[in-house]
Amino acid sequence: MTSYKQVQRVLFLTLFLNLLVAAAKLFWGRWTDSLSMQADGFHSFFDGASNIVGLVGIWAASHPPDDSHPYGHKKFETFAAFGISVFLFLTCFRILENSYTRLQAGAAPEATILSFLIMLGTMGINLFVAWWETKKGRELKSDILVADAMHTKSDFFASLSVLISLIATRLGYTVLDPAAAVVIAALIGKIGFEILAETSRVLSDASRLDAGQIKEIVMRMNAVEECHGIRTRGSQSHVYLDFHIHVPPDMTAEKSHILVHRIEERIKQEIPTVADVVIHVEPHLPQLEND
Repeated sequence: MTSYKQVQRVLFLTLFLNLLVAAAKLFWGRWTDSLSMQADGFHSFFDGASNIVGLVGIWAASHPPDDSHPYGHKKFETFAAFGISVFLFLTCFRILENSYTRLQAGAAPEATILSFLIMLGTMGINLFVAWWETKKGRELKSDILVADAMHTKSDFFASLSVLISLIATRLGYTVLDPAAAVVIAALIGKIGFEILAETSRVLSDASRLDAGQIKEIVMRMNAVEECHGIRTRGSQSHVYLDFHIHVPPDMTAEKSHILVHRIEERIKQEIPTVADVVIHVEPHLPQLEND
């Protein structure tokens, strides 16, 4: 619960900064008729919207396991990350639509000194937010913070392309304004696909760890004769693991119980992302297996 509250605090501050950045870009972009600034403003606005999605996801994920969700509510955070990718694709569509309209109309934007100052200031905020969210996401092992940091990084590069388009506009190359908006859309789409790929791995229960690594750890334990049936699933930071081990047939239930706990502790020590381990114990009977 403490971890989730920390994630919520990060998202609340990020939400405030994203809305501040979006307001500045959208207002001044519309005032100067800069399509690239408006596109970047929409991007920042959807950053804020994704923060809200993340807050809802974190709230749901923070609930403890219950009868209807015995494995907990961790996947709600993954659903929230998936929601962020949807927002990114919607942003792409909106930007491309506006770019086409601008190219058809042939209108020229205005590039003022204040435009440059606003873009430089918002880029500084983006860099800070991306660095901070990535840092906290790794510390707290939060999928939503890492996904949102990727979103914010895309905002920085989008802003960089806007800055280049403003310079080109000052030099008389006004066609580069909608062209920069298309570049922004491509960057946003790339980040969206990366987040979508990761969330799909979680939701489809794709394998998360190398089975050979797990077997090597387990086979180092005394009394373990064999290890097989290794399966992993979950997120990169919250892995569920189960497998079978063979022990001497004369081992008592008490000793095998102690062994299982030692194996679990060893695995979690060497692979901190493992959250839960289920081990099925079987007697090792090589003479029957050979038959």
